[in-house]
Amino acid sequence: MSRSSTRLYRETPYSNLMEFPEIYVVSRGVFRAQTRGMHDTLFSGFDLGGLALDSRIVMAPMTRSRAPHNVPNALMAEYYAQRASAALIVSEGIAPSANGLGYARIPGLFDGEQVKGWKQVTDAVHAAGGKIFAQLMHVGRVAHPLNLPSGGEIVAPSAVSAGGEMYTDQKGPMPHPEPRAMTLSDVAQAKDEFVKASRNAIEAGFDGVELHAANGYLLEQFLNPGTNKRTDAYGGSTAARNRFLIEVTQAVGDAIGNRRVGVRLSPHSGFNDMPTYDGVRAQYVGLVTAFQTQGVAYVHLVGSGADDEPETQAAIRAAFTGPIILNGGFDAGRAEQVLSEGKAALVAFGRPFVSNPDLVARMKRGQALADPDYDKLYTPGAEGYTDYPVAEG
Repeated sequence: MSRSSTRLYRETPYSNLMEFPEIYVVSRGVFRAQTRGMHDTLFSGFDLGGLALDSRIVMAPMTRSRAPHNVPNALMAEYYAQRASAALIVSEGIAPSANGLGYARIPGLFDGEQVKGWKQVTDAVHAAGGKIFAQLMHVGRVAHPLNLPSGGEIVAPSAVSAGGEMYTDQKGPMPHPEPRAMTLSDVAQAKDEFVKASRNAIEAGFDGVELHAANGYLLEQFLNPGTNKRTDAYGGSTAARNRFLIEVTQAVGDAIGNRRVGVRLSPHSGFNDMPTYDGVRAQYVGLVTAFQTQGVAYVHLVGSGADDEPETQAAIRAAFTGPIILNGGFDAGRAEQVLSEGKAALVAFGRPFVSNPDLVARMKRGQALADPDYDKLYTPGAEGYTDYPVAEG
């Protein structure tokens, strides 16, 4: 993006950082990992539904806007291959349909050209010894028409617009428009789009998919009573608001296997103008209880720093006995702590992977971590993307 995107980041750092939720937790200063002996669990192996991981370090999904015309490319393959030492890479958010493309230059997985583009990426990651899941992200109301292809439309559970602005290459930041409320036919179509995109992900060589039901995008928009005003079978009660996500998760699991499906949740984030509400903990316990029955690969929880977040996470752990990934401002020391305490099976790092392609090696050696170039988080091209060096040694 241009200087205008940098200005927007400076003025609204949390709401405009898309998939960098940990930005507000960790300071921008360089930090050092502690000695290797202090992190035995962090660097131990883990079996994720039959997928052998060689550490507990996950690369978190992060929007980088390097896909012109929404098609993955060789530059993206280089970027992900550079970071293949992560035990598991969760890709940037990938739109399952044209309607899901809300940001400038984000990739899709709904046509043949996109499948071929992602095959470049997965081949490069696997050749470097890595594992990679595709994060499927339908943005719903968090969009702007200028970022959509011909035929794309902004849809959401209800006609409730999001506050704030969306960056566009053509006109810079623009207010979010009001979405069209989805009909029951639209709901069924969106579910089918997630299923088709999941099948495309496996065809493209991904090891699995993560359904993005966090950070205020479409799947979470169904969960939240502030964005879901429906009075049909998909709105009103907690169970009805949970229904769409549970159905999507089941349909995707039926299509590609439940052990290849993870789900990302953010019960307390407030990201993308999502209002807080009572009953969050009980609602999410109901969700993960369904995921437990379905046998999904993992639940990925995004931390927000909310006062009652530890209690919510504890309730989720009690209801879901499968692997939990925690994300939100971790360094090596804090990651080892939550792993050794049994609060997570894996820990996801976002921002450190941007500027440290060799993050795992740096943490093992106790080397300093480099800061990202914040002016180039979303700009096109290699600069600020694939040009970060590895540490000496």
